[in-house]
Amino acid sequence: MSCDAVAVSALLWFAAYSPGQAAGPAPAVQQQPAAPASVAGEPLFQDIVKRARQLKAEAESYRKTLAGADTAATAKPLKGFDAFSGKIGELSSLDMKGHLTLKARGAVDDLKCILRGISQDLPEKLTAVGAAKTIKDQDLALRDMVYLLNDNIEVITAPPQPAA
Repeated sequence: MSCDAVAVSALLWFAAYSPGQAAGPAPAVQQQPAAPASVAGEPLFQDIVKRARQLKAEAESYRKTLAGADTAATAKPLKGFDAFSGKIGELSSLDMKGHLTLKARGAVDDLKCILRGISQDLPEKLTAVGAAKTIKDQDLALRDMVYLLNDNIEVITAPPQPAA
């Protein structure tokens, strides 16, 4: 029940009250919905967090190799980038699997939607890293990848919140 509906109900209840009437039963108070169960302990979601942490560390390592370079210089080839790209693809697939798992359970919280969004964003961020023409662009694309991977970790490990 929305706040407006509660206010209208209270207004109607008070309007119907007459001081001469005997007091009736107290109006029912609606309970807030409970927070959804955490999925952080489930194997699929533990695997997502583990992989996202490893890939975040790799992306941060790539950024360190760029530190101190002329930002206008041509982007550097990143050692092991093909393997990194493959791992990003696998993580993206796992995020979509997490989305579909939650959807099949009938989950109504934001996590399933966030996982879908991350699944779609990971390949785009990877493309931006690969397409960077300068060190500055490459560093910015890697920074965005680090942020996205960090989000991937935090949305799963954060305590679930009740639906508003």
